[in-house]
Amino acid sequence: MSVRKAVMVLYRVCWFIFFAMVILSLVTTPPFPYWLTWVPAAVAIALGLAAGRRARAATADSRDAVEVDPPVSGRWVALNSPADKVPSHGIHGYGQTYAIDIVAEPEPEPEPGPEQEARSQPGAGAGAGAGAGAGAREGGCGHVGSSRPKFRYLWPVVRRNHRFPAFGAPLLAVADGTVVHASHGRRDHLSRNSGPALIYLMLIEASVRDVLGPGAIVGNHLVLDLGDGTYAMYAHLRRGSLRVRVGEEVRAGQMLAECGNSGNSTEPHVHFQLMDDPDLDVAVGIPFTWKGIGLPANGEAFIAGEAADGHPVQDSGAIQAL
Repeated sequence: MSVRKAVMVLYRVCWFIFFAMVILSLVTTPPFPYWLTWVPAAVAIALGLAAGRRARAATADSRDAVEVDPPVSGRWVALNSPADKVPSHGIHGYGQTYAIDIVAEPEPEPEPGPEQEARSQPGAGAGAGAGAGAGAREGGCGHVGSSRPKFRYLWPVVRRNHRFPAFGAPLLAVADGTVVHASHGRRDHLSRNSGPALIYLMLIEASVRDVLGPGAIVGNHLVLDLGDGTYAMYAHLRRGSLRVRVGEEVRAGQMLAECGNSGNSTEPHVHFQLMDDPDLDVAVGIPFTWKGIGLPANGEAFIAGEAADGHPVQDSGAIQAL
């Protein structure tokens, strides 16, 4: 076990001890002075700071950006982009120095004309078609063409995942490689894109997930070995959506899984990063660019895949485009 790995394991053990001592102090009279409860917390904080310094030092001699294909097709918008700041997510840990988040933002549907409005009225031939459309919205995948729900300060507190066009979108191999990690057993939770839900996420849920380890943070995830010490990680996959298994060789553009909302996530989106090790506890981030796109900045929309060549992205039935 490397020093960095040992530090991260000890970091989580100290937090577990702290929480156990706090609970013990609440339910009974502990056989130790109260101040001793805070010792493991102080050690955990010190270890966390030390791990952060090590990660910063490791990224000081960063490699040149690696060019890979985009992991999606269709129209997306970048958030938490390393084009705006590094580290993009505020920390170097878990190989996230150059990570990026992207959300689905389909083009707004055009306003219906008089003829379209007439056809959409009850009794005007809309029966079966309208039912199918409603079923798509209520099904397990995001609805193609639907707008992404906006952040709300108070209400609704949470939303179901199928309301977001990203949910169920295909995730594609960014290069030829080998699957070295693949998991899809964690549930897809409700959105956290409201004021109350975001406060809960930042003050409680994120802290608990950090103590539980990187798997609880990134949720269902997949790691590809691209060769030359470069690994690609896709986080927050949809539960049960994996199309590949560990040890399988994949080709660029091959479908790997679907976008979901597992782990430390506010809404269905894709978290993508390159790193130098498949173990998130010791991984150091690697900068990247996407072929034909570059590195989109925060709030910048881009079109990937077939749509980038002027052709519509094909709907694969149960698996909806983002």
